[in-house]
Amino acid sequence: MVPYPVGFRRLEIQPVKTGERTDRLFLVNGQPIKLKGVNIHETNPKTGHYVTEELMRKDFGLMKQHNINTVRLSHYPQSRRFYELCSEYGLYIYDEANIESHGLYYGEQSLSRHPEWKEAHMERTVNMFERNKNHPSVTIWSLGNEAGNGINFFYTYRFLKDQERNFMDRPVNYERALWDYNTDMYVPQYPSAAWLEEIGNKGSDRPVIPSEYSHAMGNSNGNIDLQWEAINKYPNLQGGYIWDWVDQGMEAFDENGSLFYKYGGDYGVDMPSDGNFLCNGLVNPDRSPHPALAEVKYVYQNFAFEGVDISKGLFRVINRLYFSNTDSYSFSYFITENGKKISEGSLNISLLPQQSTEITVPLGNLQPKAGMEYFVNFEVVQKKEALLVPAGHVVAIEQFSLPVTTPKQEFTDNSGNGVLKVTDSEDIIDVQSRDLQFIFDKRSGMVTSYKVEGTDYFDRGFGVQPNFWRAPNDNDYGNGAPNRLQVWKQSSRNFNVTDTKAYTEGNHAVVETTYLLDAGNLYRVKYTIYPVGVVNVEVAFHSTATLTATFSPEAAAARKASSVLTVPRIGVRFRLPATMNRVMYFGRGPGENYIDRASGSKVGLYQTTAEALYFPYVRPQENGHRTDTRWVALTNGKIGLMVVADNTIGFNALRNSVEDFDAEEATHRPYQWNNMSREEIAGRSEEKAKNNRPRQTHFNDINPQDYVEVCVDMKQQGVAGYNSWGDRPLPQHTLPANRDYKWGFTLVPVKESKEITEKSVLRY
Repeated sequence: MVPYPVGFRRLEIQPVKTGERTDRLFLVNGQPIKLKGVNIHETNPKTGHYVTEELMRKDFGLMKQHNINTVRLSHYPQSRRFYELCSEYGLYIYDEANIESHGLYYGEQSLSRHPEWKEAHMERTVNMFERNKNHPSVTIWSLGNEAGNGINFFYTYRFLKDQERNFMDRPVNYERALWDYNTDMYVPQYPSAAWLEEIGNKGSDRPVIPSEYSHAMGNSNGNIDLQWEAINKYPNLQGGYIWDWVDQGMEAFDENGSLFYKYGGDYGVDMPSDGNFLCNGLVNPDRSPHPALAEVKYVYQNFAFEGVDISKGLFRVINRLYFSNTDSYSFSYFITENGKKISEGSLNISLLPQQSTEITVPLGNLQPKAGMEYFVNFEVVQKKEALLVPAGHVVAIEQFSLPVTTPKQEFTDNSGNGVLKVTDSEDIIDVQSRDLQFIFDKRSGMVTSYKVEGTDYFDRGFGVQPNFWRAPNDNDYGNGAPNRLQVWKQSSRNFNVTDTKAYTEGNHAVVETTYLLDAGNLYRVKYTIYPVGVVNVEVAFHSTATLTATFSPEAAAARKASSVLTVPRIGVRFRLPATMNRVMYFGRGPGENYIDRASGSKVGLYQTTAEALYFPYVRPQENGHRTDTRWVALTNGKIGLMVVADNTIGFNALRNSVEDFDAEEATHRPYQWNNMSREEIAGRSEEKAKNNRPRQTHFNDINPQDYVEVCVDMKQQGVAGYNSWGDRPLPQHTLPANRDYKWGFTLVPVKESKEITEKSVLRY
C-alpha cells in the first residue's frame, strides 16, 4: 500500500451577484477567491534544473511570508514532491502541459493547426492529467504556453473537460485561446492597469486572471499597485501571476574567487543566447529577495485599512481572507512624529472572512510641534507559527498621514562668523568665512570645495554638479531608452557654463550659475551660502522652449529633438569621503523604492549604510533609490552632511558611481549578442550595439569605490515593468523635458548626531 494525501474541495465557475452586477466567477468552496500568484521554473543555481526539497521549502516559505497563495508551473509539470508540498502548505497550483511552439508563432505555422501533431499535443496533456490529477493542490489546468490556437488544442481542451466532468470540475485555461471557447478563464499576458480597469468596469463572460503580468526583470515591477487597485475593485478580476519567481542564473566564481551568476552569453563562444533575459524573478538565484518583493507582499496582503475620517482617527479594517477569521492575528497601531514612535496601542479586531469594521485611534492628546509630520501606522502580525510563517511575522501594513501640522521655524545664522568674503576671478568663485570655504569652478561647472571647520566634504573636488542620467535598468534597454535618451547622459558631463555671478546679500553670499545643456535646456543653480556653512541650493530646469541669448541651427535642432523626450532624472550629484557611509533618512523605506513602486514602502526614520543601500542585481543597473525623502544625513558616526529638502527629494547614496552600473561604460565586457544564426554572427556591429544592447556584466564587476556618491533628485522616473520589451514608465511617472521645474534643498553640516534632529525641522 502506498499512502497518498487527499483533500476535499469544490471548484466551479458560477454566476455571482455583486451589487448591481452579475459575473461568472471562479469559486473555491463557494468563495470567489483572488489568486495572488507567481510563475515558477525549476531552477537551482548550484544544480541547474534539479531542485532539492530543501530549496522547494525555502521557496514556499518566502512565498507564504509575502502573501503569495498560488503558483503557475511555467511551462511544464514539476516533480511529485513539489505538488505534495503545495498540498501541505496550501498553495493553489496552476498546472501546465509541456507544450510550447513560440518560435513558430501563432499563425498557419503553429503546430496547433496541423493534425499530424495531434498525438504529440494529446500525449503531453494526458500524461500531465493522469500523473497529477489526485493532488489536492492542483486547482487549474493549462493546455500549454504560447503555441498558437487550433484544432489540436480543441482536442486537448475537450479531453480535460471530459475527465473533469465527473471528477473535480477544475477549470481549463489557455492564454492563446484568448476569448475562444477552449479556455474557461481569460488569462492574458502583461495587461496594463488601464486595461484591467477597463475590462473590470465593462465586465466579462468569464473570470479574468492574467497568466503572466508584471515582468520582474532586474529593477522592475512598477505600477503593480495600480494593477491591484483594479483587481481588488472588480469581482471579475480574480488575480494574476507575476513573471516570475526566481532569476535563472547559475552560480560561478571568477578568477578572484568572487561569486557571480552566469546567464545567457556566458556559455561558450558565439552560442545562441538571450542574454540576461531569464534573470526576471522576484528573488535572486540564491533566493535573496529583490526589493520589489516588498511591494508584492503589500499589494497581495490579506488585510486592508481605509481612512473614514482621519482627522478624528476613524478607520475601517477589512479582512480580505475568504476562509479564515482574524483569530490568528494581532492588530496594532503606532503614531510617529518625524519617524519616531510617540504612542502605540493594540486593536481589538474580530472579523469573519470578508467582513470589515470601523475602529478609532485616539488622537486627542496629539500636540503637534513645529516642523514635525505625524503618521498613524497599522500592523497585522501572525500570533503563532503556521505553514512556514513564523510567529511575530508582519503580514500586513498600512500608513496614513495625519492632518496636523505646525509651520517650520526659519533658520537663522547666529554663528557670529562675520561677513562672507567673495572673490570672483576668471576661473573660480571663492566664498570664505572664518569657518567656511566654498569654491565654484567656472570651467568645470562644479563646486570643487566645500570646507567647514576643517572638514572638506567633497571627495577629491567632486562636488555639486547637474545630473540627469541613471544607469539603465533592464526595462530601459527593453524600451530603447539608453539610445533615445542618450542626450541626458551627455548633458550630465562636460558642462557648458553660460553665465555665473556672485554677490553678497546681508550676511550671506549668493553664487548663481546657468548651464546650457546638450539637450538644449537651461539649468540654473543658485547657492545661498551662510557664514556658518549652511548652503541653500535652488534649482530651475527650463523647457527647451525657453529662449537663450544666442542662437545657432545646431542648438535649435537640439531643442526641437529633446522637447519630445523625457528626462531619466532631474538632480545633482556629489561625492563624500568613504568614511561618511552611515546614512540616516526620513522618507520611504526601509527598502529600495521608486515613484512607481513605493506603495509598500512607508515613510519613516531609517538608519543604514551606503554599502547596505546597494542591491546586487544579477546584471548591474540602477539600484538603491529612495523616494519622498524629507532629509538624509551621511556621517562618519559623528561629523557629516545633511541634505534637507525644500519639499521632498529622491536620493541614492552608494559606494559607487552612476557610471559603475551603466553597462555601456563596461568596455572591458562584450555586448550581449543573440547569435541565432551564422548571418547574425557575421553581421554583428559594435557601433550599432552601442547604447542599444547591454554588455555582459555581472555583480562581481562592481567593487566599492573609495567614496560615497550621493545623487539628490527632484525626481527620478519610474522603473516600469508591465513588460521588459517596450514598456515605458507611465506618463505620471516621467519627467517631460518640455516643462519647467523648480526645486531645492539645503546642505547642512553636522558635528554630532543629535544635531540631525535639531536642524532637520528648520526651514532654510
